[in-house]
Amino acid sequence: MRCAQLPALTFAAFLAAGGSFAQEGGNPDKGATVFKKCKACHQVGEGAKNRVGPQLNGVFGRNAGSIDGVKYSKSMTRMGADGLVWTHETLDAFIENPKALVSKTRMSFRGIKNEQDRIDLLTYLRLYSDNPANIPEAEPTVQGTDHDLDPAILALEGDPEYGEYLASECKTCHQASGANDGIPGISGWTTEDFVVAMHAYKKKLRPHPVMQMMAARLSDEEIAALAAHFKDLE
Repeated sequence: MRCAQLPALTFAAFLAAGGSFAQEGGNPDKGATVFKKCKACHQVGEGAKNRVGPQLNGVFGRNAGSIDGVKYSKSMTRMGADGLVWTHETLDAFIENPKALVSKTRMSFRGIKNEQDRIDLLTYLRLYSDNPANIPEAEPTVQGTDHDLDPAILALEGDPEYGEYLASECKTCHQASGANDGIPGISGWTTEDFVVAMHAYKKKLRPHPVMQMMAARLSDEEIAALAAHFKDLE
């Protein structure tokens, strides 16, 4: 439900009450325009209902994959079970590149690359979360930063034989066959999806603590080698 005081307040009054986004340039009116890209699957505001995707009232602070009646992907459900919570940082990353955060999400959306559009959109969505000024992750992404990897990292050509050597530890949990028996299969992923996912663990955008630890120990070249190895497994 929309924050109770907001219908009677101007946006300026909301900012005076403690909203932090205007200090960083977030504009909810522009965000409402950006939200038109989302309306085919999502609703927000009074009377919002689940569609192909969940309704977005109260999305800040909500566990991923947690609304009853929504047909989430197994990947989204797992991420929620692993502790993924929708904060400004995680929403920003997901909106920019959904597969960077949830590899096999059902959300067939290419993402919003323009940082200011994302800030405006999240400013708009925060109007529909309870006590938005009190959410610790309220500060927008610092201007000039984003979640895109350095193109040089994505361009690294990994050695699949070295990747096979490194993969022995991965295969203690992930099945080489790619089966999804309790743990998601990673065989046959594109190198880009694999590399982006591993760097999301390194940045702690993906919440699984074991994977965060594993990814933190790997160099860019080692991640590229693993990606080259798993890409060709069937």
